[in-house]
Amino acid sequence: MTRFADVGWTWEGQATDPGVPPSIYGVGEAAEFLGLQRSVFIFHPTTAQGLAKLSDKAEIAVDISKWKWQEVRLSEDFYNVAYHSWRDSRPATAIEEAELLSRLSLQFPNVTAGFIDDTTCMFEYGDYGTQVPEQITAALHSANPALKLWIVVYVSQLDNDYWQPFLRFVDVISLWMGPDDIPNLESHVDRCREVFPGKQISVGSYIRDYRAEQAVPMERISLQYETMYRLWTQGQIESYNILAAGMIDLHPAECEWIRDFIAAH
Repeated sequence: MTRFADVGWTWEGQATDPGVPPSIYGVGEAAEFLGLQRSVFIFHPTTAQGLAKLSDKAEIAVDISKWKWQEVRLSEDFYNVAYHSWRDSRPATAIEEAELLSRLSLQFPNVTAGFIDDTTCMFEYGDYGTQVPEQITAALHSANPALKLWIVVYVSQLDNDYWQPFLRFVDVISLWMGPDDIPNLESHVDRCREVFPGKQISVGSYIRDYRAEQAVPMERISLQYETMYRLWTQGQIESYNILAAGMIDLHPAECEWIRDFIAAH
């Protein structure tokens, strides 16, 4: 019998965000804490060493957008440095990363997908065209035709027409919404099915409201998980994905509630 835990994914990796210090939890430890077996590897370079950290997971989807790190010198003092992360959304980067992931997936059979975080950033580049999704997919399938393509879509973007080039190639929609949109989760899923007919839907779950720089209110978290569970049992969504490992020690009460809800269902 399939459990709710069997269809949950965690985002694994360290990111830099306002009000979010480095976490004590590393890659793979969010899935372990929450009792899940599927992870999105993100915020770090795609390497064999990185993928090996998740080799015990049932499935991995790997970021090909690509989040990268850059050192920032704060003064002449040798040790006075910081790091910030930025998203390299150039189409050429996604194509290159997709080809790299395709090769590495032969070494790591639990790698099942390439993951594009915030696809719309690609549209900012003048060389973007209708052929780019096809080129990304071709690169992703170059060594492993079985790999799926995930893309992040926000509910505020569902009525935009720039998704058309992806319809032939995308396999999974990672659907995200802020706390204010959670009461309308079911209608957002319905609209997503209209925009992306026949595609799998994985609902995204924020633990932190990044704009407000605080945890998502507990009543909204509980409403989201109760709704996701019901939609999953009804066959309206295929899975859910949780952001992220760095929230466990930052918002422990919320993460413990999510862990306990998953375990009970």
